[in-house]
Amino acid sequence: MNDDKWPDTWAPYMTWSKHQEKATFDLSGSNLLPCTLDEFPEALSAVALYGRNDNGWPPLIEAISSRYKVSTDRIATGPGASGANFLALAALLRPGDTLLTEWPGYDPHMGVARFIGANVATFDRSWSRDFSLTPDAVEAALTPDVGAIMLTNLHNPSGVYATSEALARVGELARSVNARVVVDEVYLDALQETDHAPVATRDDVFVSTNSLTKSYGLAGVRVGWLIAEPEIVRRALRVRDILDGVGSIPSETIGAVAFQHLDRLLERAREILGPGAERFRSFMGTRSDLEWIVPIGGSVAFPRLLGVGDTRPFVNFAAKHFGVGVTPGSLFGEPKHFRVSVAGDPLVLDQGLAKLGEALDAWDPEAP
Repeated sequence: MNDDKWPDTWAPYMTWSKHQEKATFDLSGSNLLPCTLDEFPEALSAVALYGRNDNGWPPLIEAISSRYKVSTDRIATGPGASGANFLALAALLRPGDTLLTEWPGYDPHMGVARFIGANVATFDRSWSRDFSLTPDAVEAALTPDVGAIMLTNLHNPSGVYATSEALARVGELARSVNARVVVDEVYLDALQETDHAPVATRDDVFVSTNSLTKSYGLAGVRVGWLIAEPEIVRRALRVRDILDGVGSIPSETIGAVAFQHLDRLLERAREILGPGAERFRSFMGTRSDLEWIVPIGGSVAFPRLLGVGDTRPFVNFAAKHFGVGVTPGSLFGEPKHFRVSVAGDPLVLDQGLAKLGEALDAWDPEAP
């Protein structure tokens, strides 16, 4: 995959996010407001600079095992969820295989498959389906050469939740062609009153990936992991031999201690995400030019701008004239939408939504 501005990119969204000029009121990301050392002082005493870490820092592996009630041979760590996804897909796919992935979706997943020489096919998870995971869409796109099915739960970019029933049916479809289903669950843990157990704990056809970023506010630590059947974990570890060799000792030692305080970090996340979502819900109540599918949770919203075919001109206008940054939906495969973060600093969110409203009021789609 390429882009006019960055013809050598494997993932246009990720490249765009790194190179765009940050707006004064930046609502373009998806990370939770970063946790500070004042909020997580245990990190200071946790750091080690050296240790034996051949297949993941053992205390971190044990902590993940305890948290999710899985044996240690079903766990591999990675450099963030992005790294865990890379390990999972590289363990499952070979050149000439096909990755079947949701679209609209998160394009680094497609980039990984292409990087390792696999083909990419997509199944529909669009506005017309309320961004829901619908097994009939997966079945319609499934072919015998599919080695892995990739999806996100919560869905990135919409935040829509995939039900247990839909996931189970997708698992059956994958098994019919001897494939596996990789589910990126980075937004899942912060949900309340909903089943957020890793789907890989229910059935070996699934691989779950996660990290300490989206639900815990520790993006800078870059600790991710995957949960899968032992043979897939073994293959993922051999991929890591040539990716970064071993994980970062400072990161994984902090990660191990973070697991001792996950409930506290989750409470912090929910205190940010709940009010952030309510702020955006109130904003949407004032707009007749936007419509959306209300997500069950997560750190983003994905409204549709009425009367346009592509929001990129509006996104550029809002950033240039009102200092508010959002992400154009074209980067996720839905050009009539834009993505908004609700997970950052509450003051920035309040001011950013006010500026976003001003930009919408001032914008003329017919203007040259």
